[in-house]
Amino acid sequence: MHVLSTPSVPADARSYVTSIADTEEQIHAAQRLRYQVFGQEKGARLHTVGDRDVDEFDEVMDHLIVTDTSTDTVVGTYRLLPPGRSERLYSETEFDLRGLPDEIRLSMVEAGRACVHPDHRSGAVINLMWAGLARYVLLSGHRYLAGCASVPLADGGQAAADAWLLGTTRHAAPADVRVLPRDPWMPTRALVAEPGYAALPPLLRGYLRVGAWMCGAPQHERDFDDADFFVLLDTEKMN
Repeated sequence: MHVLSTPSVPADARSYVTSIADTEEQIHAAQRLRYQVFGQEKGARLHTVGDRDVDEFDEVMDHLIVTDTSTDTVVGTYRLLPPGRSERLYSETEFDLRGLPDEIRLSMVEAGRACVHPDHRSGAVINLMWAGLARYVLLSGHRYLAGCASVPLADGGQAAADAWLLGTTRHAAPADVRVLPRDPWMPTRALVAEPGYAALPPLLRGYLRVGAWMCGAPQHERDFDDADFFVLLDTEKMN
């Protein structure tokens, strides 16, 4: 087990350990958690093998996991793809990334498929995932972190509209660091003048809090009923 943070962190009367999965059993546990959260809880249309969410990218990605050591259960996961390991990024299934400069792509870790078990959402696990993610980028020697940050559309698109406006104003990427969604989602309601952050999912709030850019209009992820924003973080300029 490749541990990425302090081996045992007490939180909410539990102990957690953050690591990169290095056995098939651990990867399968992460895939089962993804199925539970995305498929059963959120109703997403997934490619499944039994009770696991599985796709073609799983074999080439690293799987960051947070394990509850009191039950030896995987309760959080993140999927990570360092540069050079695959000819294609997962994000390219949703976005045209040709607008990204080569200097960024060659030093960019892609992150995605993040989820936390519903019984472990007090904040401790997501914070450990963030710490593990930062440690992974640091140890791998790369500079940029990128991926799709999802905003559910179950509220009629209000949160996604707020995110869209934030992405065109306060958190907009420079003009030469933009990507194009393959199936754009655009807000249909009147945008509020000063959108807040409270309705945004914790993952996207976390990205924006540390200084990530939003690199253009979102993709309509119909299988998940989400608006997906491509976000990019320069770790040398983190807040």
